Amino acid sequence: MKKRRTFDIDLPEAEETAPRAETAAPRRSPMATAISENADALRDRRAVEAQIRAENDALAAEHVRMKKLGLIVDLVDLDAVETWKLVRDRAKGDDMELAELVASIRDLGLSNPIRVEARADGRFELVQGFRRLAAYRQLLEETGDTESWGRIPAGILPRGEDLEALYRRMVDENLVRKDISFAEMAMLALNYARDPQIAENDADRAVAELFKSAGYQKRSYIRQFIRVMDRLGDDLRFAPHIPRALGLRLAAAIDERPELVPQIRAVLRDWDNRSVTDEIDVLRKAIGDEGEEGAVKPAAAGEGAAKATARAKTTFQVPTPSGAAKCTAANGRLEIRLDRDFSALDRRKLEAALARLLTDIA
Repeated sequence: MKKRRTFDIDLPEAEETAPRAETAAPRRSPMATAISENADALRDRRAVEAQIRAENDALAAEHVRMKKLGLIVDLVDLDAVETWKLVRDRAKGDDMELAELVASIRDLGLSNPIRVEARADGRFELVQGFRRLAAYRQLLEETGDTESWGRIPAGILPRGEDLEALYRRMVDENLVRKDISFAEMAMLALNYARDPQIAENDADRAVAELFKSAGYQKRSYIRQFIRVMDRLGDDLRFAPHIPRALGLRLAAAIDERPELVPQIRAVLRDWDNRSVTDEIDVLRKAIGDEGEEGAVKPAAAGEGAAKATARAKTTFQVPTPSGAAKCTAANGRLEIRLDRDFSALDRRKLEAALARLLTDIA
């Protein structure tokens, strides 16, 4: 029996003729693609809406905060602003700077809005800015231009702030004014104490409440002026012009000699055309060495009129294209003050203008 032989034949593996293809991703239908894209857009939109809501909430909170501080400014009709709630420190008819403020607002506009408190009836109560409001009203009266001057920029305070806080706001604004006088601050404390809606009725203690931000010495001066204004305030036409030293000496004098009060009143009574200098001279004589113990002697019949005529001085203001001209007319003197260089004018033109003036008033 023959044996079969077997042979192992190693055959080479077949060479790859083409690279193997990567595993193909499953194909998505157009509907699935559209649904996925719509979901992504919806997530993005919700994120944007959430961001907008957060920003709006922050803006609303900031608006409420600024409104409480009176920092929200809007245009308010002049007719909608009342001035009865707070008694002002400014005396009517004795504001020589009002014309300058009017000219400044006319030329440059209002740089500092007034402040008002919103009322339940839709109107507003003035808290700060009495002179600015008066200037706007004067401009409206002079021009009739309701578009420009019928409304005034105002920071609007919310309703509900107590009256004491409103007075403090007004006082704090006054303290930063350079032209506020001790007589005006004293009158404000007196009016505060006399206000029936205020619990505090002692003017000296009212100074401590109203002028907390003022120094001790300043509050002491205000209290001294209170003694003067309480006794003579109704008789003084130019109280804001009383120098500090004179006011302090006058307060001490009338405390020591109360009879000075009726004596001063007797001199000032019916002296309608007196000037600032006239009134200050009367007060100086009251504390000086003239007469018996420095007393002010009432003028005899006819004598007072003659002295008043000799010392009379009239001050007034005239609106001009260059601003308000401050004029002072006295015996033998006429003074005109205006923010203008008169030396730059043609001399003949200036002489002709003055000649026409003097001819018209002759």
